[in-house]
Amino acid sequence: MTPRIEILEEKKLVGKRLKMSFSKYNIGELWKSFMPRRKEILNNLTSELISMVVYNPNHFEDFKPTNEFERWATVEVRDFENVPIEMETFVLPSGKYAVFSHKGDVSEFQKTSQNIYNIWLPNSEYILDNRPHFEVLGDKYKNDHPNSEEEIWIPIKTKQENINH
Repeated sequence: MTPRIEILEEKKLVGKRLKMSFSKYNIGELWKSFMPRRKEILNNLTSELISMVVYNPNHFEDFKPTNEFERWATVEVRDFENVPIEMETFVLPSGKYAVFSHKGDVSEFQKTSQNIYNIWLPNSEYILDNRPHFEVLGDKYKNDHPNSEEEIWIPIKTKQENINH
């Protein structure tokens, strides 16, 4: 499991968000409210969907399945003009990301995540940075299908950068 390392440019996103935790993980509810209305967003830059998570700064240091976070269902847009009613804007800041490819259905996603956070990250030169995590759901994404493919973007900084700050 070797990621590519990318510097992400700032992105403007429009979508819906919902507070949840891993113990009350209602991501289906979020996407069911977003998908029927996504065509109302007229200034998309791509056809990709972005499933984003905004964690509290100490989410991973003091991890509990009941820790709340915001999960977003979004698309990238050119600008924030004509935002549909009941949708919100988010500016995803630029920064360094480790990008992993995930293939498989939802049951395999947990395994991939555990490998990223429990094996790759501790053995890498990186630590998590306090920025949103997200998945890019592109043309090869097929919800809950064994041949589904998506990209997992994890915000990182080098351990050395952390010491210097």
